[in-house]
Amino acid sequence: MHQIEHYYGFVLALGAILLSRHTFGAHSHIINDLTLGFTRLPFNKTYYVNHKPYNLPLEDRYSLINGVHKLWVFSTDEPLYQGSTTNPRSELFINGYKYSTGVWQFEAHAFVPNGTSGVSLMQVFGGDPHSTTLMVRVYDGNLYYYREKVIFRNIYDKWFRLNVIHDVEGNSVKVYINGVLKFKGHGRGGTTHYFKCGVYAQDCDSFYMESRWKNIKILEKCN
Repeated sequence: MHQIEHYYGFVLALGAILLSRHTFGAHSHIINDLTLGFTRLPFNKTYYVNHKPYNLPLEDRYSLINGVHKLWVFSTDEPLYQGSTTNPRSELFINGYKYSTGVWQFEAHAFVPNGTSGVSLMQVFGGDPHSTTLMVRVYDGNLYYYREKVIFRNIYDKWFRLNVIHDVEGNSVKVYINGVLKFKGHGRGGTTHYFKCGVYAQDCDSFYMESRWKNIKILEKCN
């Protein structure tokens, strides 16, 4: 009798586990896989160039080791080119994929060390009359949409997954952190767009700014 009870108890427990995995595990996978319906495009050195202080060699502000792009800059650095009034930066300018129509996605894992602040981590470049459609910035350990709205708090010293989806005709831009929608806003015009990531000093910038990136993907919505 006890053996039968144990058997049915085991069957019920196993059924509960399988139901839980089917109901929650599969559902979570669908929610978190934001690349479904998109085509992943090739991404390597052919598709980006480095933006850096004009008077420094690349290795002074950038490294690529074991698939991790490390970009850093100081608030006292020179701009991108001599005579420019823009702020210091060390960024990957993804010039291989410029677009004017469609739905495009940027996905990557990012890391921001403690102390980096007042800096743009990621941009959707192109806007009118603004120069950008989106800036994801860091201020005091929190991610912001420009400096208007907090997207995510407490991001220092941990890897997080960033997905940005830009629908040109739909006039929308969405930001996901670790698979969860954290911001949805309107586009900002413009005729040509592209992605950038790294560090680009903004207002109230820290003396030293750094970000790291891996698993960078560029994706386009399937027709």
